Amino acid sequence: MIQNVLVLGATGGTGTAIVDACLARDLTVTVFGRSLTKLRAHFPSHVSYAQGDVFDVASIVTAGAEADLIIQCAAVPYHETVARQLPLAESVMTVAKQLGVRVVYVDGIYAYGASTGHPVSETAPLRPISKKGQIKAQLTQYLFSDTFHSVPTCLIRLPDYFGPSTQASSYLGLTMMGIAACKPTFYIGSRSVSREYVFLPDAAEMILNVALSKTNFTGIWNIPGQQITGDRLIKLASDASGDHKPLFTLTKPVLRLLGLFDADLKEIVEMYYLTKKPVILDGRKYQEAFGDLIETPFERSVPFTIGQIALAHQK
Repeated sequence: MIQNVLVLGATGGTGTAIVDACLARDLTVTVFGRSLTKLRAHFPSHVSYAQGDVFDVASIVTAGAEADLIIQCAAVPYHETVARQLPLAESVMTVAKQLGVRVVYVDGIYAYGASTGHPVSETAPLRPISKKGQIKAQLTQYLFSDTFHSVPTCLIRLPDYFGPSTQASSYLGLTMMGIAACKPTFYIGSRSVSREYVFLPDAAEMILNVALSKTNFTGIWNIPGQQITGDRLIKLASDASGDHKPLFTLTKPVLRLLGLFDADLKEIVEMYYLTKKPVILDGRKYQEAFGDLIETPFERSVPFTIGQIALAHQK
């Protein structure tokens, strides 16, 4: 029975949602990060705090001494994805092997490559067409390699996401934060294209359903979202904020230009293909194991997100 959970990258958007979901299920949670001050400010109560670096095996081992489960949500800076993704995985998996615990590794969809026009299942061949996609495919092979055959491992793949814990590091983060603050902001890609987004509280619940399962755990799991056009999403968010400041569309040429001044925006250029013909996740594996997908309607999730972000900025 899983009771003690160590969450790496706990103050990030996904990590925060997962910590909240763990606490709602009365699990004992240790949050791990580089700054105790930040951890305590972010989670003022009901958790244990552990300071350390996700690239330092010893500090994670100390933090996870009582853990039954490690949930890996830590992210490297976007422009360092290629260089640091595998060293991060090596650190996390080495800890899990040493402690003898199961590990949930939360990741994205880049390894799948370009859309085939049909929802992509967990068994689909990996055909990455970008540098970041190639390193994500290598990550998949590494997690399930013979080196870590003794570690019960689950790789969760999420589409783009949003929610009250959304941060500037996500594609929708700055868009939602700007709308909530009633400031001019931007949206990456065509607003008329229907893309898949998952509401982080929904994703966290489904991730925990997999993570805590006695019979369904190891392997790759898609956690799908729902589809919506940028125009519809932006309208719901703007209506919720009560203010309609200008919102600019970032096209590929504009991203290239802005990338001269911002390393992360520069890295988005190679992933722009996902905004034109999005990859959609097939959720049948989850449905067969756990029942219906958890899907809060956009009409509720988007206003809730805007309201919570605005409230956080007022504090």
